Amino acid sequence: MAEGGEQIELKFRIYDGTDIGHGTYASSITIGTLKQRLVTEWPQDKTVLPKSVNDLKLIHAGKILENNRTLADSRITYGDLPGGVITMHVVVQPPAAKKKMDKSTEDMKRQNSCSCVIL
Repeated sequence: MAEGGEQIELKFRIYDGTDIGHGTYASSITIGTLKQRLVTEWPQDKTVLPKSVNDLKLIHAGKILENNRTLADSRITYGDLPGGVITMHVVVQPPAAKKKMDKSTEDMKRQNSCSCVIL
């Protein structure tokens, strides 16, 4: 596992293939801090804009990274490509509105109710 002093070169690829936030980061930085930086650096000309850190999901090696973990804790690979840049994928997924989910659940209950009468 990496020590806090190691530096990792990262870039973040968003849904349309654009790379943002390219830079060198300490392995001790948390995923939540990275997400906060991405929210502030997000290109304003995009159709989908994250409003908060909770709207973003960072994916590396097929795993969604947790906000409270560091890059070292998340086992970000360091030496796969000498001098290479690690690309993480960023997905914008706003939390679903609770009211919509409650309403659809009620509708499903109504549709699944049986109105048969046995004589």
